[in-house]
Amino acid sequence: MPRRIAFSFVLFLALHCLASAQASRHFTFHYGFTLKDVPAGERVRIWFPAAHSDEYQQVRVVSAKGDLSLKKSRESRFGNEIYFAEASKAKAGDLHFEVIYDVVRHEHLTLGLNRPRLQNASLDKKDSGLYLSADKLVPITGVPADLAAQVTAGKDSQLTKARAIYDYVFANMSYDKSGTGWGHGDVLYACNAKKGNCTDFHSLFIAMARSQGIPARFEIGFPLPADKPSGEIAGYHCWAEFFNPQNGWVPVDISEAWKHPEKKDYFFGGHDANRIQLSMGRDLKLNPAQQGEPLNYFVYPYAEVDGKEFSKVSLAFSFADANAHGAR
Repeated sequence: MPRRIAFSFVLFLALHCLASAQASRHFTFHYGFTLKDVPAGERVRIWFPAAHSDEYQQVRVVSAKGDLSLKKSRESRFGNEIYFAEASKAKAGDLHFEVIYDVVRHEHLTLGLNRPRLQNASLDKKDSGLYLSADKLVPITGVPADLAAQVTAGKDSQLTKARAIYDYVFANMSYDKSGTGWGHGDVLYACNAKKGNCTDFHSLFIAMARSQGIPARFEIGFPLPADKPSGEIAGYHCWAEFFNPQNGWVPVDISEAWKHPEKKDYFFGGHDANRIQLSMGRDLKLNPAQQGEPLNYFVYPYAEVDGKEFSKVSLAFSFADANAHGAR
């Protein structure tokens, strides 16, 4: 076998084995909710995120149904897919909706030994602007910029700067959902309180990274317990990615690293397969457009009755591994 062909074959086998070694998880995911006590005769509109397929998850819709007809749309800034339903004159009572997905989620690893490196990868002008700009609750000047300048002093690359910011957030934030103010991804709150949930951790990371000219983006979905084959899911989980020309989009999950400090290095450059992504981005204008303010983030249903936000929504999320007893 000629040397060049032999080398190419060995490289192919190495990359194939690397991909095979990365973990995957196959499961069904149930996204259900009910609008409670809808008033009769009013205009009702409902939006909720639709899970999508990408490089790290393959999604198949098993069923999608509701008491109102569901339509699919897509918002323009981030490309998030949306389910939408409406009624010009609703009947009094409850409205039920349910989507069941079959999902294969893959581990996302970009750093470490034997990971492929890119040559001068770049973002187009639109994405560069989008992921370097401030959001309503994510400023890129003032306090977070000053912090970023301090912790990245002397660092000579985007990767080492991003790691310094990651280490700062890990060391200075506590995963603590006591009191009020947490969960909004309010960077100034995070800087002052130094506590919060995953939204607050990653909003601070994103603000600091963007202030240093490092594109960073916010992603949100749901966690799957690593030690359970099925069960209810109480709430969302979010994470972040930053862009580095030698590695492309690099995943980080600082709140999971805080909960599992033995995995701190893993979660800088890795997302495990125990999750499903629903959407990305902040300050979202839906399609068709809502009458209310842009959504801070989009993982739960959003509803309006007579043009005003309707908050009487009961949620029901669950999962079952494909090989679990009773998986649908």
